[in-house]
Amino acid sequence: MSGIDRPATLADVAALSGVATSTASRALSNPDRVNAVTRERIERAARELNYVPNAQARALTSGRTRAIAVLVSDVTNPFYFGIIRGTQHQLKAAGYTQLLVDTEESDELEDGMLHKLRRSFDGAILAASRLTDRRLTALAAEVPLVAINRQTRGVASVFIDTPSGIEQAVGHLVSLGHTRIAYAAGPDTSWPNAGRWRAMLRAGERYGIEVQRVGPFAPRKYAGAAAADAVLHAGVTACVAFNDLLAIGMLARLRERGVSIPGDLSIVGCDDIFGADFCNPPLTTLTAPIEQAGRTAVSMLLSRLDDGLAPVTRHATTLPTHLTVRDSTGPVPGDAAVHRTAPTKGITTL
Repeated sequence: MSGIDRPATLADVAALSGVATSTASRALSNPDRVNAVTRERIERAARELNYVPNAQARALTSGRTRAIAVLVSDVTNPFYFGIIRGTQHQLKAAGYTQLLVDTEESDELEDGMLHKLRRSFDGAILAASRLTDRRLTALAAEVPLVAINRQTRGVASVFIDTPSGIEQAVGHLVSLGHTRIAYAAGPDTSWPNAGRWRAMLRAGERYGIEVQRVGPFAPRKYAGAAAADAVLHAGVTACVAFNDLLAIGMLARLRERGVSIPGDLSIVGCDDIFGADFCNPPLTTLTAPIEQAGRTAVSMLLSRLDDGLAPVTRHATTLPTHLTVRDSTGPVPGDAAVHRTAPTKGITTL
């Protein structure tokens, strides 16, 4: 053994094998560029010294960092736990490191972090990006990336089909006699939010009922109080919330105000996050394959990287959702049914 009492460096490997450092680097990062005898000697020296390649140094010679940036808009939101778990498992299996970035619901921070860290990753996965379509398209031309929950021309994507789930939710509420339903909207910068509102409008037209939009609200539990007050003011008998956190916050506020759920008002959430099934009452919500979305996004991105940044064969994937009915939805209140012998068709935005 060499007697080195510190982590071995590439220079140590080169010295022990009697070659230049640049030759040792080529032998370990691009073996085909060094003759077999020399390569074998260098590899033997690396094993003897327990040499572990430095990722940053390796990136300088190979142009690859073996790291992928995963950007989420709020790391405290349980929705992203599944995304992160899915990407982490898939990246680990492929020998990649995950760089997790919380963009704090900010398009400026998202854009800035992508540029600041650009030399540290080979590609990026953007979960619920807050960037404009134009900016996202421009970035996709510069950086290999896959967007989750976003459909933009020219950008590879994994789309969780919550709009279809929203239409299922409205159909469920209509079957219970509800004809005036609110949508508690998420952030205006959220692309999924716009898609869910359009789905509400389509369902309203289909069933001949009145739908109202209240908000926007932050997609967090604390915003549920304001959302609940707005929904009560709207005079509806049911509400579909942008996400589960907002819906759970609404349940707490409605309980404070003595509103019975679902006796006086039915509530539907979106995402089926951890905790949705044991809040009070358990939340009817859209169940989405969140972890699968993370895994699929990684597979699409790595496929592109392995093909030398060629256009991805599978440019877009859509994952289905389904409605999970629990105790937060029920029949329309009796007095409301008496006053609505026929549905009133219309659209209102508050």
